[in-house]
Amino acid sequence: QVQLVESGGGLVQAGGSLRLTCAASGSIFSISSMGWYRQAPGKQRELVAAITSGGSTNYADSVKGRFTISRDIARNTVFLQMNSLKPEDTAVYYCKATLRRAIVVRNSDYWGQGTQVTVSS
Repeated sequence: QVQLVESGGGLVQAGGSLRLTCAASGSIFSISSMGWYRQAPGKQRELVAAITSGGSTNYADSVKGRFTISRDIARNTVFLQMNSLKPEDTAVYYCKATLRRAIVVRNSDYWGQGTQVTVSS
């Protein structure tokens, strides 16, 4: 059993900041990558930022220069620091981990339950 628990969402004014946290727990052998996705009402889920086990990062163009993803490998935790927030950042933010539960098992994707981020203008 693997669980991803997100926290840190909320309501903030435009220009403000929030920090999201996602902790993975359970039967985990190794984590290949962790990332954040978001889904606004009526829109498809999209990648916001991701980080690999080697530390490589990838960002959506819309958040480059404003959001920073980081991780704590020892605690299987990933963070998303969101600065200069805009109303268009409003969405449910989901954490995803690509991981192996055992050495003989292939990577699989696991998702958190989502956390709401609302940016008021």
